[in-house]
Amino acid sequence: MESIGRTFRETRESSGVTLEEASQDLNIKLEFLLNIEEGKIGCFKDIFVLKEYLINYAKYLGLDSDKLIDDFNEYMFEYTSKIPIKEIEKQAKKDMREDNNRVVSPYTIKPRKYNRSYYIAIYIVILILVVLAVVWSVKQITIDGRITNEVGYVKFR
Repeated sequence: MESIGRTFRETRESSGVTLEEASQDLNIKLEFLLNIEEGKIGCFKDIFVLKEYLINYAKYLGLDSDKLIDDFNEYMFEYTSKIPIKEIEKQAKKDMREDNNRVVSPYTIKPRKYNRSYYIAIYIVILILVVLAVVWSVKQITIDGRITNEVGYVKFR
């Protein structure tokens, strides 16, 4: 990653662009560009956002963004392949415990907004409204305890 950052810094300096100008032109925080040039990727929470920054910065400086992204992907593969399997398994077990024994990918399955009790409460309210509507409609067609079969009703004395 340091070689990628060095490439960015050298290209930027040789073209006479300051880091502040690049930050303003790309609408990327100055600290992010500085960390990219220094090869520090630990400050980025999302790897996909970092890739977008790398692509935009490479295009801005006139570099081959595809080659830089390939170099970055190769670096990430080497970096992640050095993580011991025991650490990956330990983290997976921790994630399973935290997520009710379910393994969920943040990219494929969206978490529920509400829990089951919310939906049960909604169903109960709907059921009560339906029962009230039925009772009201039966009361409308019942007069003095007798069921009418005509639309109009006239009470005689």
